[in-house]
Amino acid sequence: MKCFKKLSIAAVSSILTTGVVQAAEPTPEDWFDAGRQTVIDAEHLNPNERRAKNVILFVGDGMGVSTITASRIYDGQQKGGHGEENSLSFEKFPYLALSKTYSVDQQTPDSAPTMTAMVTGVKTIGDSISVDQDVEHSEPDANKINANALKTILEKAKEQGLSVGVVSTARITHATPAATYAHTSNRDWEGDSDKPAGATVPDIASQLVDFDIDGGINVALGGGRTRFIPKTATDPEYGVAGKRKDGRDLTAEWVSKHQNAQYVWNKDQFDAIDPKTTDHLLGLFEPSHVHYEADRVAHDKAGEPSLTEMTVKALDILKKNKKGYFLMVEGGRIDHAHHSGNAYRALTDTQQLAAAVQAAAEKTSAKDTLIIVTADHSHVFTIGGYPQRGNPILGLTQGVGSDIPDVDLLGLPYTTLNYANGTGYTGKSDLQLEGSKSFNATDGSWSSGSEGHNPKSFEPATGRPTLTNDLVQNPNYLQETIIPLAAETHAAEDVAIFARGPKAHLFHGVMEQNVIYHVMARALGFDKHGSGKGAGK
Repeated sequence: MKCFKKLSIAAVSSILTTGVVQAAEPTPEDWFDAGRQTVIDAEHLNPNERRAKNVILFVGDGMGVSTITASRIYDGQQKGGHGEENSLSFEKFPYLALSKTYSVDQQTPDSAPTMTAMVTGVKTIGDSISVDQDVEHSEPDANKINANALKTILEKAKEQGLSVGVVSTARITHATPAATYAHTSNRDWEGDSDKPAGATVPDIASQLVDFDIDGGINVALGGGRTRFIPKTATDPEYGVAGKRKDGRDLTAEWVSKHQNAQYVWNKDQFDAIDPKTTDHLLGLFEPSHVHYEADRVAHDKAGEPSLTEMTVKALDILKKNKKGYFLMVEGGRIDHAHHSGNAYRALTDTQQLAAAVQAAAEKTSAKDTLIIVTADHSHVFTIGGYPQRGNPILGLTQGVGSDIPDVDLLGLPYTTLNYANGTGYTGKSDLQLEGSKSFNATDGSWSSGSEGHNPKSFEPATGRPTLTNDLVQNPNYLQETIIPLAAETHAAEDVAIFARGPKAHLFHGVMEQNVIYHVMARALGFDKHGSGKGAGK
């Protein structure tokens, strides 16, 4: 066990209230006095009843409570502390609630109906993007889509003269960002080549560029280039062909359609953008999803901005509007890392989302800007065993006072982090190593999950492998699972909502997920405008 120095009351109070990591252990008196001071500070909280000028909605895709806890510890350990006493930026926000994530037809949901609930105020069925539950899955008729479309908070913001932006580390046409501006019966119809023959519903990419309320969307930054360029065109970074069969080059249309508009696809171009002279910015930095934060610098061929950099650039463009703005920022690849069974990349992408929240908080005022941080759903990601304080969160479980890892009933060591299902099954094929080594440069992914393993290759486990800290702390390690699946699944438990700014105090207790929209609408003064049914394109 480590030896600890005593801390002053001020020092431990700093740990508990600010999350700043300290190297020494507080005394019992320090813990008691710091806890009492936290209550005293809470008594001085004054709800901000003002109307919000701006709203920023951060969504950590798949960022369940266990992900936040593990990321908090990882972040603190990276800073040299034990980790447990650390706080991510948004954990310091004064108001907190839990969100029930089920959809109309799913106990465990996908991202389409959950994000729809958050941005329209209405729950819907799985795979549906901002349409109500009366629309059948994969409904091809545009007229039926338009009749049952749900107006989003982004659309209402544009109607009221605000600027709007969408930022994501996923494809900008992926379910979470798409729900802010598009209406469709199938989240997978991201480009026109993704739709079945005869479907008249516009694809998601075209809906972004064709968005025509009050001059269109101001900022859209993420991945997904191939859904925007024709099959006859070649991707400028990797040489792959575009996916559009209608011949449209939506990137060129973006520039020609909007005033003071720019399109960028690499970091040099992005860095050169002057927010003062740019009113519409489209940035598509990968053919598919952008890179995981852990791989962004080392593996991106042409360079791409971080989520924090995209957030700051978006805010610098949007804040020029004196009427205000609405911005949605998604840490989309937290979800993808979990689906691959790779905790390291899920934690580092959560760490980057927290950095983006911190940057946004520093650039705005809590007096006029409501910032919300939440998740669309959780994952079957667990933190277990009885590891001692400060035990490496990605390492083997090691108990209090022990110099060696704890072992199971087979006499084998095990990790603190695991998944209930997924790719890290410990059968004969040793999948915790297989599939983590191949990096796909075209979409910024590692060959794990549904594309990295053939489910037929799984064989019943005859025993767990002998793990070492070197193995399990490798960035490519896939944590062990109980149930073998080609990809790990979402989970159904509630997720957290953190908030600061005008009307943030309206988040309390356990709430339905669609209430998030209604708090944003109340803060912006949109709550008297109705549901907006049938308000599609």
